[in-house]
Amino acid sequence: MTNLDCNMSFNFKFKPSNYNILIIEDSKSVNKILTKTFTDLGYNCFSAVTLQEGKDFLKDNEIHYLMLDINLPDGSGYELITKLENTSEKIFVLTTETDKQFRDISYQKGVIDFIVKDKDFFHKIHQITTTIEQLEKNRFKTILIIDDSLVIQEQLKDIFKNRHYHVEIASDTATALDIINTKQVDLILLDVQLKDTNGIEFLQKNKIEIVNKRKIPVMIISGNIESATIRDGLKAGAVDIIKKPYIIEEIVLKVDLWIDYKRKEDEVTCSVQLLNQYKETVDESAIVSKTDPKGIITYINEEFCSISGYTKEELLGKNHNIVRHEDMPSLAFKDLWHTIKELKQTWKGTVKNRKKDGSAYWVKAIIKPILDINGDVIEYIGIRTDITEHEQVKEYFKHKLNSSISNLDSAMKLSKEYEMAINESNIVSRSNLAGKITYVNDKFTEVSGYTKEEVIGKNHNMVRHEDTPKEIFYELWETIKSGKPWSGIIKNKAKSGEPYWVDTTIVPIKDENNKIIEYMAIRHDLTELFNLHKEIEDTQKEIVYKMGEIGESRSKETGNHVKRVAEYSKILAHLYGLSEHDSDILFTASPMHDIGKVGIPDSILKKPGKLTDEEFDLMKTHTDIGYSILKGSKREVLKAASIVSNEHHEKWNGRGYPQGLKGEDIHIYGRITAVADVFDALGSDRCYKKAWDDKKIFKLFEEEKGEQFDPKLIDLFFENKDMFLEIREKYKD
Repeated sequence: MTNLDCNMSFNFKFKPSNYNILIIEDSKSVNKILTKTFTDLGYNCFSAVTLQEGKDFLKDNEIHYLMLDINLPDGSGYELITKLENTSEKIFVLTTETDKQFRDISYQKGVIDFIVKDKDFFHKIHQITTTIEQLEKNRFKTILIIDDSLVIQEQLKDIFKNRHYHVEIASDTATALDIINTKQVDLILLDVQLKDTNGIEFLQKNKIEIVNKRKIPVMIISGNIESATIRDGLKAGAVDIIKKPYIIEEIVLKVDLWIDYKRKEDEVTCSVQLLNQYKETVDESAIVSKTDPKGIITYINEEFCSISGYTKEELLGKNHNIVRHEDMPSLAFKDLWHTIKELKQTWKGTVKNRKKDGSAYWVKAIIKPILDINGDVIEYIGIRTDITEHEQVKEYFKHKLNSSISNLDSAMKLSKEYEMAINESNIVSRSNLAGKITYVNDKFTEVSGYTKEEVIGKNHNMVRHEDTPKEIFYELWETIKSGKPWSGIIKNKAKSGEPYWVDTTIVPIKDENNKIIEYMAIRHDLTELFNLHKEIEDTQKEIVYKMGEIGESRSKETGNHVKRVAEYSKILAHLYGLSEHDSDILFTASPMHDIGKVGIPDSILKKPGKLTDEEFDLMKTHTDIGYSILKGSKREVLKAASIVSNEHHEKWNGRGYPQGLKGEDIHIYGRITAVADVFDALGSDRCYKKAWDDKKIFKLFEEEKGEQFDPKLIDLFFENKDMFLEIREKYKD
C-alpha cells in the first residue's frame, strides 16, 4: 500500500451522526424499538408507519439509509424499492419473506440486505450498523470486473456501486492489466471464458503480480465448475470459485467478506509500516537496545555502538555488564531488575557506563518490559539519552568542592577561580536591596550594549523589554525578597533596541545572620536559540502554506487562491475582535482549509460538470480527511488548521457538513474561513463554473446572511468591502 492509501485507511472515521435513517414499519412497537436503538447508536433517526408517510418524508428530507417493511397497511414496500432503484438511498428490507426470486430481484433493484423478522430479529439490529459502516468504508475500495459480457458487466456494476464500491470494468486481459498496474484494486471478479484467453490461464500467468505482490483477492466465475476448474483456479491463486448463474446474495456476501478481509490485512500492513517509521525515528534520536528475558542483548542500534565504542558483533549475545561502570552500585541494578522482572513495570534512572576505551559516559535510561497476552515478559527494551556532558560538569565541581583545602589562601584562590569561570561564561550583575545595579561584568555590557558607567546606579528597567509582562517582575521581587532564588526566561532590550533573551537566576546573598545584603543575577544568553526557534516557526508556517497550495493545485486552482483566503481571513479576524496572535494563527492556518482534497479522486475533483449525489458525498469527505491528517499535531498552527479543514463547510443554520454544527457551535476560525473561501471561489473561474460578477456575489451574501454565514461577519464584510476588493486586485490570478 502507498502512504496515501494508509492515510485514507486510518483517517476515515465512521460517525453515525453523519447519516440519516428512515424507518417505515407499521408495527408501532417494532418501529419504536428500532428508532430508539439507532438513535442511541448516534444516528439521526426518523420514522413512518405507512407507505405514504414514508414517501412524503422522502420528498423533503435527505435520507441515507431506509429500514423498509414490505407489508404496509396502504401498500407494498416493494413499490418504494422500485421507485428508489436509481437513487442514493440504501434500503434494508424488514420482512418475513424468504422467497429466493423476490430477494434476487430486490438485490438487483438496490436492496442492501434482508432482515428477517423472526425470534432473533432484535439481535440482528446491531448487525445493520456494522453493515452501514462497511458500506461507507467501501467508498475507498475498488472492484475490478473482468468479463466480456456486457450484460454481466452492467449487472455486477450496478450491484456493487449500490454498495458504494468503485467499480472498474475490463472486457479483455490487456485492459485488466493496465488497470491493475495503474490503480489501487482491492478485489477482482474474473470470468473463466474470455474472448482473448482463459481466465484461469491469465491468473496463472500473472499470479506473482496480482496475488503475491499486490495481494489482490481473486474470485473466479465459471459456468462449468468441474474438479479441474476448482483445482486449477485455487492453485492459480483464486480465493473462491462461483458458479454461473450465480446467486446475487451469495456473490454479494462473498465479495463483502473478502473486501473486509483485505481491509483488515491492509490495516495491519499500514500499522506495521507506521511502527517501522516510529522505530526508525527512535533509532535515529536515541540509544536503543533490546534483550531477551535473561538480559542477553538481542538488538542494538548505531547510536549505542557509537557512544559505547563497541561493534554490534561485540555486543550481541552479551549482557549489559559489558558496559557497566565500577562506580555504579550493585543496589541500583537490583532495584532495576526487581522493577522490570518482578513488578513488570518501567524503570527510569541515570546510569554511568563505561566505553570500550575505559572512559565513562552517562545516560538517562528508560527500561520497559514487553509482555505477551498472558502477562509474561518476552523481552526488555531500553531507550536512553546521552547526558555525559551534564554529568561531567557535576562531577568536576563535586570533586573540587570535596577536595581538602589546606588553608584559607587556597580556598580563596579556588573561590576566585570559580568567580572567573562564572564571569567568563555568564552574564552577571549585582544590585542592592533597592534594586540599583552595583556591579556588571563584561558579558553584561557586551550583550546589552551599555557601558558599565551607563548602568551602575540604575535599575534593571533600562534593559526591560515592553513584551515582558509586569506580572513576571512582581513575582520575581516577591520571591527574592522572601529569601528564595528566582529562575526564569526574560526578554530584554539592548541599547540598540534589538531584543535579547536570557535564562536568569537571581539569588539573594545573605550575611552570617541570614539577612539579605544584596542580589546577584546570573544569566545565560539564549538569543541565538530564540532566533533559531523563530526561524523554525517561520519555516513551519511556510510549509503549512505550501501544503495549502498543494491541496488547491490538485483541483487546478492557483496558489493565489490560498493567499487571498489567508488575507481575507486575517482581515475578518481583526474586524471581529480576535487578538493579534489568534489572527496570525488563522492567517497561517486558513490556507490548509482544503488539504483534505489530496484524498479525493481526480475524476471527482476535476470533473467539469455537476457532481452526482454519490460523487458529492465523496467530495464532502475532504473535510474529515483534512481533519484527520492534522488533528494529531501538538503544533498550534496545525491544530487551528484541523479546525478550519473540518468546519469551513458548516453553516450558521446547521445545514452544513460534516457535523451539522449550528451558530456559534461552529468555531470562529471555521466561520471566518467559510466567508473568505466562498467570496474568493465565487469570484474565480473553476473547472465547473465561470467567475461571478460582484453584484451577484454580494446578493448571495445578503441572502445567506444568518443562513449559511455568521450575520456579524457578513456585516463586517460589507462595512469593509473595499479592503477585500483591494486584496483581490493585489493577488489576482
